[in-house]
Amino acid sequence: MPRSHDLDWLRLLAVLLLIAFHSAAVFYEGELGRFYVVNAQSSAGLGVFIHFVYQWHMPLFFFLAGAASWYSLQTRTHGEYLRQRLRRLLVPLLIGILVLVPPQVYAHELQAGREKGNFLEFYPHFFAGIRPAGLFEWAHLWFLAYLLVISIVCLPLMLKLSELTAVSVRLPLDPITQGVGSLILLAVPLMAVEALLRPHWIGFQNLYDDWANLLLYFLYFLYGYLFCCRTGLWSVLDQHRWLLCATAGLGMALLLALEITQRAPERAYSAPYMIYQAFRGFNSWCWVLALHSLARPYRTSSHPILLYGNRVAFSIYLFHQPLVVMVAFIVVPLSLAIAAKFVLISLVALVLSVGLHEALTQR
Repeated sequence: MPRSHDLDWLRLLAVLLLIAFHSAAVFYEGELGRFYVVNAQSSAGLGVFIHFVYQWHMPLFFFLAGAASWYSLQTRTHGEYLRQRLRRLLVPLLIGILVLVPPQVYAHELQAGREKGNFLEFYPHFFAGIRPAGLFEWAHLWFLAYLLVISIVCLPLMLKLSELTAVSVRLPLDPITQGVGSLILLAVPLMAVEALLRPHWIGFQNLYDDWANLLLYFLYFLYGYLFCCRTGLWSVLDQHRWLLCATAGLGMALLLALEITQRAPERAYSAPYMIYQAFRGFNSWCWVLALHSLARPYRTSSHPILLYGNRVAFSIYLFHQPLVVMVAFIVVPLSLAIAAKFVLISLVALVLSVGLHEALTQR
């Protein structure tokens, strides 16, 4: 089966953006939360970048993961797929919680002045209680936990979609008869999740009490699989590429304008906030579709950079955030401009992430 390089390019883009996003978080303070290490002065420009990427970044990751599951199930049995998911997601999650997360929390406690001892003295305290009652958390590794649960829960639905496709049963979302309307129809559940659940579950990623994110990412994962099953949906993207891009661009401009002017509605079960969240759900979907439509012409285009990126992408995801935190802890006190600090943190974290990958794979 030929590999879809457009999905690989988007995956590599999403992974590299993680470094820029978390490096920018060092210079951001706002409603999206506070990073492990923060600069004394924040940056309005990097704050806009944070809000821009936050709008579509994780939805894109889960959509790509759903598409990857379709490819995986073409060459694996159901049992092999589940074993591969456990090996690929659960093992790194458990090891990462023990090795990669504590240094980030330690740096946070040091900068906040709540920790005076060395790391070995701090390490047992990391397991004393779960946030917010304690310090234990899974930091950026929450993605692995959510993806593992969603992959398992979605498996019966994915198999059913494949079965329907195999016997040529027409689905209600048939792009041949509905065209761009099928894409709009798929946006409705995403908008409903944002409007009805986001006012209560703002996004604390603890898995057991985060229904807005769980259902949202469940849908994006399932949609990624659906697009690979019903390949006509890709044709709809090709036909309406510039409409999708224009809609996504205008929607993002409106959302960022509301954010910059601080006119976004306050979080509550009110009509203005629910309409605002529904529009955010629609705009996120438009961005995921627009990015895929722009990448589509490169679905047969490979490159040595892409081949190498495919090999190191997972390592960059695992290592980048603790490295960003540790590098930022050293760089933040320096007498440098914010732009210089941001570039330095990003580049050093990238180089060290790739270096760790090379060192560990050689062993």
